[in-house]
Amino acid sequence: MTTSFAVELTPPVRYVLRWADTCLIHAQRLSEWCGHGPVLEEDIALTNMALDLIGQARALLTHAGRLEGQGFDEDQLAFLRAEGQFLNLTLVEQPMRRSSAHSPGGDFADTVLRNLLLATWLKLAWQRLQSSSDAELAAIAGKAVKEARYHQQHNADWVVRLGDGTDESHARMQAAVERIWSYTAELFVRDAVDAAAEASGLGPARDALATDWRREVQSVLDEATLKLPADVPFLSTGTNGVHSEHLGFILAEMQSLQRQFPGGAW
Repeated sequence: MTTSFAVELTPPVRYVLRWADTCLIHAQRLSEWCGHGPVLEEDIALTNMALDLIGQARALLTHAGRLEGQGFDEDQLAFLRAEGQFLNLTLVEQPMRRSSAHSPGGDFADTVLRNLLLATWLKLAWQRLQSSSDAELAAIAGKAVKEARYHQQHNADWVVRLGDGTDESHARMQAAVERIWSYTAELFVRDAVDAAAEASGLGPARDALATDWRREVQSVLDEATLKLPADVPFLSTGTNGVHSEHLGFILAEMQSLQRQFPGGAW
């Protein structure tokens, strides 16, 4: 067995892998909070959300393997693909717990805000994917939407609590908004993969989620007394396989065991 392989990235496979990889890498980042949460209850909540996302990623990766046709299973797709074949949002790669003045990850505020933004996006996607022409994808979405609703509400509560809290908690949440917001444009890019999925009934194009997402997120930010920064021309490109410097480090840790012992079984 080889230690790496190339996936045939047809438009349907790309479409499914974008959701799968976003859930997988988001879960990997969230798992970094295990044992480090600000309070015990939140430590457990973050870990459980990571497990929900791993479950979604597993189902999607298994389905992507079937669509791709070479017989790859969920473990192979997670642990043996190279960085350039991962199609997750760049936002989910950003550090969760590393202090930085210029990128997400410097504060617990970054985590709850990012969770809110992504859970809202995923919830809207799962709602639409329940009507997919692909019966398996529709079934995955039917379960995942319930989890995303909880993730959205849980993190919205934190954003409001911190944003409309003390002067310091408000300042930290506002700083998180400033750090994260430029990465959100990628959530709504429309390309040939989106167009093909929309035309075939496989699922929604990303830009179709923008209006509802903006409305729901803005409602939470208004309640939290947080202000959006001005839009900037920056556009991240993780869903095209062009990533930030952070993904390579995530994969080095996540894939190390499988790459040292290919095909290992327990």
